[in-house]
Amino acid sequence: MAESGEMMGPSEGTPAADTFPKKILEYMEGFLVSKTVFSACELGVFDVLLAADHPLSAEDVSRAVGASLDGTERLLAACAGLQLLNTHRQDGQVLYSNSEQARVYLTRSSPVSLYHSIQYSSRTIYLCWHYLTDAVREGRNQYEKAFGVSSNDLFQALYRSDEEMVKFMHLMNSIWNICGKDVVTAFDLSPFNVICDLGGCSGALAKQCTSAYPECTVTIFDLPKVVQTSREHFVTDADGRINFYEGDFFKDPLPEADLYILARILHDWTDERCTELLSRVNRACKPGGGVLLVEALLHEDGSGPLTVQLYSLNMLVQTEGRERTAAQYAALLAAAGFTAVRHRLTGKIYDAVLGRKEG
Repeated sequence: MAESGEMMGPSEGTPAADTFPKKILEYMEGFLVSKTVFSACELGVFDVLLAADHPLSAEDVSRAVGASLDGTERLLAACAGLQLLNTHRQDGQVLYSNSEQARVYLTRSSPVSLYHSIQYSSRTIYLCWHYLTDAVREGRNQYEKAFGVSSNDLFQALYRSDEEMVKFMHLMNSIWNICGKDVVTAFDLSPFNVICDLGGCSGALAKQCTSAYPECTVTIFDLPKVVQTSREHFVTDADGRINFYEGDFFKDPLPEADLYILARILHDWTDERCTELLSRVNRACKPGGGVLLVEALLHEDGSGPLTVQLYSLNMLVQTEGRERTAAQYAALLAAAGFTAVRHRLTGKIYDAVLGRKEG
């Protein structure tokens, strides 16, 4: 029996403040937010509003994107609630326009658009995450359940069709357009004139290097079909200091360079495979040269950042790898023969770890 004046919760020992689980409800509904953004992008809502150059009604937008009026009204209202759209009232009617963030990052024509990254999240990652429970139970990625393809060869699964490969390359392109400058300038890389970008994909990070360091040349090393697609869609003749080298970096000879960049590469692989790859890099690297790892770094005690903890779950669902701490990457580099390892946090998504080969 509670003493007079003592407040009790709905059950013995439950504080009254915990009777409404606000944070848990937000987490439960997180996927609703994601899919609202994904669908608005897929339908082209933000592009239609950009092209109009003036606020539009739900009826205008529904007609332009070829969707039902009722569905469009609900989608636009939700996007306004998420502060991705601005609302304007005119003659009793609600009109919509893009917020500044939506205009910059959600329209396809923007140079820093996240549209392709969102497409990949919606049509690939989201489907893999349907099997997250299985991934945790089994300790392996879920390509077979999600897409019916074998996951024995990671990149055969990732690049299971030409369309999927181009989708992935667009994802990487959009990420480095936003984060690339921060990671290539985290350290002064000007002493390294000959750079090899292993798994350089669309060439977006290579372009950031040649922009930041006018004296350098960059060789993009990637699988033959990736190189061919990059030449066709991403890297033009105007990018004169960027060239290509076709191969599998686990099997084929690596070109000699002053600096090797492995951007979002090691987090795909087990420690053993990482050491194998870094040892190959060390053998090819010129004395006095180095290797730059670009990864999202976990705190040393594993306590965060939350984004990186979630990325590590995504590595479980999609790859053979994991996200790691700076010390864990330093240990992998040391095991492969690199010394004087340092790391820099950029304050953005991805950080930088630099190791040197003794001269």
